[in-house]
Amino acid sequence: MKTNLLHFLSVLGIFMLNACVKQDKNTVEKPEEVIVETPKIPIYDTDDPKTVLASVAYSHGGWDDLWKKRDVQYTYDYRYPANGKADISTERYIFDSEISYGHYTLHQINVMPDQEGEVFQYFDGKKTVVLANGKKIEDPEVLASGDFLRRANYFWFVMPYKLNENGTIASYEGQEAYHGKHYDKIKISYDPEVTGKEQNDSYMLYIDPVTKLIDRFYFSLPFLGVHEPVIIADYEYSDVDGQKIATKRSYYIPNEQGYSKEPNLVQTLTNITFNNGFTREHIMKTP
Repeated sequence: MKTNLLHFLSVLGIFMLNACVKQDKNTVEKPEEVIVETPKIPIYDTDDPKTVLASVAYSHGGWDDLWKKRDVQYTYDYRYPANGKADISTERYIFDSEISYGHYTLHQINVMPDQEGEVFQYFDGKKTVVLANGKKIEDPEVLASGDFLRRANYFWFVMPYKLNENGTIASYEGQEAYHGKHYDKIKISYDPEVTGKEQNDSYMLYIDPVTKLIDRFYFSLPFLGVHEPVIIADYEYSDVDGQKIATKRSYYIPNEQGYSKEPNLVQTLTNITFNNGFTREHIMKTP
C-alpha cells in the first residue's frame, strides 16, 4: 500500500466619476453615506459541527473572497525528502468553473516519470487532456492519473471551502492534544446519494479552536484502495492577499511499525498570484 500511495499522494470594482457640472457652493448636496458591510463572524459551536466548518471557511479567508480573485497560479513542488525525487509544476485554476491546469517541467514521481521533456495536463471542467512535448496522449492509465491529479490538486487548494458542501456528514469527536495545543476533532464523510460517488473520501480534522485553521488531518484515499483516514497531513500556512494558504504540507504514511518521524512526502506552494486573467481559451498559454 505504501508504494502505491507514494506514487499518487498528490471583483467587483466600484468606479466613481467626477462630474464636471458647475454648482453653486451653497446648493451642493451632501453625498450619501456609503455603508460597507463587514462579513459576520460565524458562531463556533462544537455542538453543531456545521458551524465549526463555517468558521473554518471564514478564518481561511472566505469563499466569497477567493471567488472574487477569479483564478490562481503558483509553483508546486511535490517531493520525496528521502531520495529528492520531485514533480514540479506551474498550477493554474479558474474558480468559477473548477478548470485545472498543470505544466510539469520536472516529473519523476506521478506524472509520466519515464517520459522526457514537458508534460501538460488540462481539465476543462468535464474531461482531462494530457500533452507530452506537444503530443496528445491517449494512454488510458496516463489520462486517468492526469484526471485524478487535476481534480485532486484543485480540491486541496480550496479544501477549507469544500468541506461544508451538500452531502457532507460532520460529527464532533472531542478534543485531542498535539504539540502542546488542544484541537477540536471533526469527522467528515459524505452521503453517496448526494455526491453520486460510490467511494467518497473521509477525514478527521484537527482544528485549532483559537485560529479556526486546520493544522492537521487524517484522510483516506479510496482511489488507491485506502478506505480509512490513516494518512496524516500537517499544514503550515502563509497569508496571501487575505487568504490563508497551506504553503507547506507534510504527509506521513503508515507502515507496519506505524508512522515515521520524518514526512514521506512534502509539498510546497510558492509564487502564488491571484487575478491573472486566465480564461478557458488562454489558460494553457505560457508563461
